[in-house]
Amino acid sequence: MPRYRRSTAYDEAYIAGERNWGSKMAQIVGLHGIGQQVRGPDVLRAAWAPALRDGMALAGAEPPDPADLEIAFYGDLFRPRGGKAVNGPRYVAADVEEGFERELLEAWWTEAAVDDTVPGIDDKTKLRTSKTVQRALNALSQSRFFAGLTEQLIIGFIKQVHAYLCDNSVRAEIQARVDRVISADTAVLIGHSLGSVVAYEAACTHPDLDLALVTLGAPLGVRNLVFDRLRPSPQDGHGEFPAGAATWTNIADIGDVVALVKRLAPLFGERVEDLLVDNGSKAHDVSPYLTAVETGHAIAQGLARHAG
Repeated sequence: MPRYRRSTAYDEAYIAGERNWGSKMAQIVGLHGIGQQVRGPDVLRAAWAPALRDGMALAGAEPPDPADLEIAFYGDLFRPRGGKAVNGPRYVAADVEEGFERELLEAWWTEAAVDDTVPGIDDKTKLRTSKTVQRALNALSQSRFFAGLTEQLIIGFIKQVHAYLCDNSVRAEIQARVDRVISADTAVLIGHSLGSVVAYEAACTHPDLDLALVTLGAPLGVRNLVFDRLRPSPQDGHGEFPAGAATWTNIADIGDVVALVKRLAPLFGERVEDLLVDNGSKAHDVSPYLTAVETGHAIAQGLARHAG
């Protein structure tokens, strides 16, 4: 697992008050997923805000002001510092580590192979060597889900998930970013992809909040790799319903490879409302998740509940 260098730029901005948050914090806080290391909170907010507003409008709700959305950004923590690489580390198959990383790659390959166009995996081709890892990467790059992504990017995504779940310093730094953005003013906490894991854990550690948790394309139910590494730790095969969440809506596209387990209620309790959507060819992208009527309803209900 790569060692990520601590980034203090955003921390210093918060402390110095260089970002003018105003006296009232945003009502909606978003947590992005993997692969955002060359972006920033304002760039992501510019992408999220119109999609979120469209989803709420389609749900028949009054869209919020863009200022009511804030992104708890942590992507820069995964951005390499210095060196000669132009687009990050030049990962190859041999860089996929034994254990977590190979298991996650294999899980994605197995799920992607549901599509007949993707070569499948069998017991004889488990990822024991770099050669079979390469087969998995080749198969994923040909899949509808990962189309257009290089093997270098796929490996980089796996390593970001690995870092959050297995590196205590990375996890603590990301949660600290969330702590600076959420407050009693937060009505809705939206987590996409890896951000859903971050959002879940943040809601668990803030019992003083009373927010609506909305998870999009969440890998929270993936046993052994994600579910069993959550904090607080699941007990007897069941995860804790977050103490800071009044409601929890989990939304997944049926073809979303990252959201391997679509229904979270069996793992976290029947208070979780699981909904399926169709995002078209961009099964895991955040924009179609946000424009979905189901997401718009969940956000609108969270805002209305907080206002009432």
